[in-house]
Amino acid sequence: MFKVLAGAWALLLGIGLLMVGNGLQGTLLGVRGDIEGFATWEMSVVMSAYFVGFLGGSRLAPEMIRRVGHVRVFAALGSFISAILILFPVITEAWAWTLLRVVIGFCFSGVYVTAESWLNNASTNETRGQALSLYMIVQMAGIVSAQGILVLGDPSGFVLFIVPSVLVSISFLPILLSIVPTPSFETTKPMSLGQLYRSSPLGMLGMLLMGGVNSAQFGMAAVYGTEAGLQVAEISLFVSSIFVGGLALQYPIGWFSDRMDRRVLIAIVALLGTCGAGVGALGGGSLPTLLAAGVLVGGMANPLYALLIAYTNDYLSPEDMPAASGGLVFANGLGAIAGPLIMGYLMGLVGPVGFWLFVATLMFGVSAYAVFRMTRRPAPAADATMEYLGVLPTSSPVAVTAAQEWAVEQTEEEATTGRDSSATMRGGDASEAL
Repeated sequence: MFKVLAGAWALLLGIGLLMVGNGLQGTLLGVRGDIEGFATWEMSVVMSAYFVGFLGGSRLAPEMIRRVGHVRVFAALGSFISAILILFPVITEAWAWTLLRVVIGFCFSGVYVTAESWLNNASTNETRGQALSLYMIVQMAGIVSAQGILVLGDPSGFVLFIVPSVLVSISFLPILLSIVPTPSFETTKPMSLGQLYRSSPLGMLGMLLMGGVNSAQFGMAAVYGTEAGLQVAEISLFVSSIFVGGLALQYPIGWFSDRMDRRVLIAIVALLGTCGAGVGALGGGSLPTLLAAGVLVGGMANPLYALLIAYTNDYLSPEDMPAASGGLVFANGLGAIAGPLIMGYLMGLVGPVGFWLFVATLMFGVSAYAVFRMTRRPAPAADATMEYLGVLPTSSPVAVTAAQEWAVEQTEEEATTGRDSSATMRGGDASEAL
């Protein structure tokens, strides 16, 4: 881990600052939209727009990188992000915020593709798992840290919009001045959603539903907080609790994932997330109850994303995994686009409790479908499944593909080690017989 940190600290520092900037603008817009008098449905459109841009960036950024190179793409998209962050308080119209969110989602997606391919290139087969784990920790820590900055300024002013703009601008310095060489960039043609569904119905449908849950966490949590009457500091704590839960429970869930039928674990984790949403719905707006619900929902939803990827890999050949990564991210992106729109409609009908009802419905759907799939085909043996690695919903297809490559390498290495051990044992038995 220290070797990875020594070789990639500049990349990780830059990514951390990027995540602080992105995490702050997402929550800040939810609070500022309420101050500006935007309706709930207007904010749902604004929040959904980010995922439209993010999905488009995931598809188009690789071609941009091939045409002009990593450095130019990184610098150009980063400049757009800094400019857009300052424009939000200047043009306080819902239609303008929607367009700006599409562009900023596209830019962040392109930046993630560039940074993740750089990080993957800086890693060896032996260190890729540690590098990706550090990357996920830095991502989550950046989002949580951003919530602390929110309470240091006035959301109705300009300062809190300037701060993420500055952080994003600074984040490019350690990355662009790093001695890590720019990698060659190759992508594979994505697997069609039909092929992906036939390979793993639970994997594809689960990713689609979890896209709605993840967009609720990243985009609509602050909108919910304002609708529920929380103060800015309370909204900051609530949003932080979601990501702290995900960070704390990622490893334990991953440990169980490698030792049991993943469908059983998916069903249990999704059901616990449903219960967490139920606690939030019945809590009556009490802050301690909301924090507990946030930790439980976030602690189940964030690892569930990686768990569904690992489960899907169990039914794919290694050569199909890179193509499947694009399909999985695309399915998740479709759910993320629709999520805020449906949630905004629900909150308009039944009030803030619609946030929890939406999350509970989707997570219960994942749990119920996992139970149904157990009746359709047997599970592979636990020792024949791919390794779990905690990829986050904020990652691009590059990180998902890198995680899949690492899982294949680890599985093959363990299989080789097992064969060598068996051969040694058989040799020992033969010696004893002689």
